[in-house]
Amino acid sequence: MKYILINSLNTLMTNSDYLIKATLKKISERVNNTFIEKIEEATNAAQEVPDILKKELENLKKEIIDEAKRMEEEVMENDTFNQSNKSNNPTINKTLKKIELINNKLEILNQLIDK
Repeated sequence: MKYILINSLNTLMTNSDYLIKATLKKISERVNNTFIEKIEEATNAAQEVPDILKKELENLKKEIIDEAKRMEEEVMENDTFNQSNKSNNPTINKTLKKIELINNKLEILNQLIDK
């Protein structure tokens, strides 16, 4: 009777050992698989970053060029307006200068309001 009980205990101990080993093995496999998947995802994302940055820089470059063209056109329009409004009459010239100063002050105020 003692022998059967001892064999049963040994069998239970062996089964417990196997359960522990199997548990550790399966947990280890899952962690490794998850880790490998996350590494692959990070690698794929890292490969996409240069393309994303390149597109953003191209968009920024286009916006800068468009803004420079707009500013140039605005200056050309103002120059054309100023040249067409020049007069030999000193009173008109003085008034035009005052209008230009007022416009500049209004532009500054608008910029302050926009902030």
